[in-house]
Formats: sequence, C-alpha cells, structure tokens
Amino acid sequence: MAGKRSIFEEVGAGTTAPAAPVGGGIDARPKGARRGIRLWLVALFLLVATMIAVGGLTRLTDSGLSITEWRPVTGALPPLSAAEWEAEFEKYRAIPEYQLQNKGMSLDAFKVIYWWEWGHRQLGRVIGLVWAVGFLGFAVARQIPPGWTGRLLLLGALGGAQGAIGWWMVSSGLSGERLDVASYRLATHLGLAFVILGFLGWYVFLLGRSEAELMTARRGREAKLFGLSTGLMHFTFLQIVLGALVAGIDAGRAFPTWPDMNGQFFPADAFYVPDGQGGSLPVWHAFFENPGLVQFIHRMSGYLLLAFGIVVWLRGRKSSYQATQAAFHQVMAMLVVQMVLGIATVLTVAHVHVAITHQIGAVILWVLILRARHLSQYPLAGSIRKGTA
Repeated sequence: MAGKRSIFEEVGAGTTAPAAPVGGGIDARPKGARRGIRLWLVALFLLVATMIAVGGLTRLTDSGLSITEWRPVTGALPPLSAAEWEAEFEKYRAIPEYQLQNKGMSLDAFKVIYWWEWGHRQLGRVIGLVWAVGFLGFAVARQIPPGWTGRLLLLGALGGAQGAIGWWMVSSGLSGERLDVASYRLATHLGLAFVILGFLGWYVFLLGRSEAELMTARRGREAKLFGLSTGLMHFTFLQIVLGALVAGIDAGRAFPTWPDMNGQFFPADAFYVPDGQGGSLPVWHAFFENPGLVQFIHRMSGYLLLAFGIVVWLRGRKSSYQATQAAFHQVMAMLVVQMVLGIATVLTVAHVHVAITHQIGAVILWVLILRARHLSQYPLAGSIRKGTA
C-alpha cells in the first residue's frame, strides 16, 4: 500500500509525465509519393486530352483507315523505304475507302493520311509506355499510397482495352462497302477515352490534398449539389457519345442550317436507311445511320443539357463555399460556349478548325464538371476575412 502523501507535496511529484499526444491514425499511415503520382497522372491526363484532339483530326481528315493492320509493337516503325511505302499503299488500295472514294489517289496524298493515323497510334503507344514506366517505378519503390494500387491498375486496364477497341473500330471499315468506320464503334472508342480522362481528372483532384484534409473537407459535403453535378456529368457523357455518332456518319455536314434542319423542325425520311437493294433496313438502324435523325437527337439532347445545366448552376451559385460557386459559374459559361461552338460547327458544314474546337470544348467542359463535382464532395473552406464559409 502506498504511503500517505504530505499535504505540502506537489500533486505531480513522483509521477510519470504523460506521453506527448500523437497524430491520428490517418496521419500516422504511410502516404506514399502522392505529389509524384499526381504529377505523373497530370502528364497522362494531358497526353489523353491530346490523344482525343489528334483522334478528332484523324477522323476529320479521313485518315483513320490508312493503316490496315494492327501491329502494336512492330507498327511503331513507319515505312522507311520506297518499297515499304508502296507495300503500305497497296494494302490501302485494297479497301473500300480507296476503291469507292479515293481511287486514283497519289502516293504523296496517301502519305499525308498515313502520317495522321500513324501519329495517332504512336501517341497511344507513348501513353501506354508512360503509364507502365510510372506504375512499375512507383510500385518497385513502394511509393504507391494505401488504397491506390487498384485505381492505378484500372487506368492501365482501361488503356489496354482502348487500344483493342481502337482496332475493333478500324476493322469495321476495311471490308464490305463502308467508307468509314461503324459509328457505334467510334462512339464506344471516344466514350472510353472520356471515361479514362474522367478517372485521371478525379484522381488528380483527390491527390491534390492529403487524406486528412479530404476527410475534414467531406464534413462540409453538399449532398444535393453533388447529386446534381453527378447527373450533369452523366448527361454530358451521353451528349459526347451522341456527338461521336454524328461524327461517325458525317451527320454534321448533312443539315447545315440552324435552328431548323434544312427548313424543317424534324428532318424528312428520318427513319429511312437504304439496304442497298432498293429497300430499307429495320428502323433501329436509323438511330445510328440516318444523318437527319442522328443530328436531330444530338441537337435536342444539347438543348436539354443546357436547360439542366442552368438548373444545376442555379443551385451551385448558392453554395456556401466561394470556390464551389466559382466552379459552377465556370461550368455554366463553358456550357454556353460549347453550344455556340456546336451551332458554328453545323453552320460551317463541320469545318475542320471549328469541329476540332468543338471537340476540345467537350474536353474542357468535362473537366470543369468533374472539378465542380469534386468541390461539392470535398469543399474548400474559405477565409473568414473574406466572409466565406
């Protein structure tokens, strides 16, 4: 039994001082190279965005079918001699696009479209290499943050699938009487590119703050606004896919008037697709292959997207956080710009410069929506001095 304590003895005398407080469990966890991985993902993001633009130009210059084989490794080397160029040209002369549309094309003209498609594929190889080197480097150094290995592997898997889908798309235009690739395959290819871009953007935003900062920020989550921005993201993705269907059959050049479609609200013969024998294919083909119907759906969807975007913006401008408000202002502004670019694309009969600007605009809008959605989920606290939350 302990001895009696003197009434004059200090209370803390003879006792062990308590240990200094330590950080929470999140702060104690190894973080990995969050900054390094974020910079690597930013580089991948920029490469994929460039890939989307180059892919659009490849399509607009009718270059996508100039390389008729899928050689992921050996195809990295272009023709290096006159004989090799002639061999590649001979393969192109065997497909319908040459025989029905470009018959008599010179070798020099062929080289122009060949270089566009080769550059497009080469950029895909570069993206795959940058992902592989980065992932393996961080994995070997054990610098991948907890919970991020699966996310980074997902990016690689989606990139590999994108390469296979790219060839699946190209192969659809190499036989029969097609002059272009199948529009639904083009839409799948472009849609997956935006999915990859979306994951990259979201991961970059997440890695911009520490886990502890994100958990703190989530306490201020604006659930209603997050739900609305998620809906806007999905609606925008649908519109992008519909745009790819328009591009796949050159529907943007078929009705170069606005707001009407060659003097009509709804195009004539919208559900007619010739079967090549004097008849018509089943009605469902019209939703992919009739230029009037495909462009009409894209236009109507664009109007609805703008209307829904206004609803989301009206809610976003009332956010308690200044940064979130600004993000939704930017989304609204870009929505309007993108609609104007869409109209300009129609009126200029899909002029190359206008059309590619419209496609780049879709990338910018996509990123701005992702950022606004992220700030709805993880708001940035403002300054009391500025009077914000």
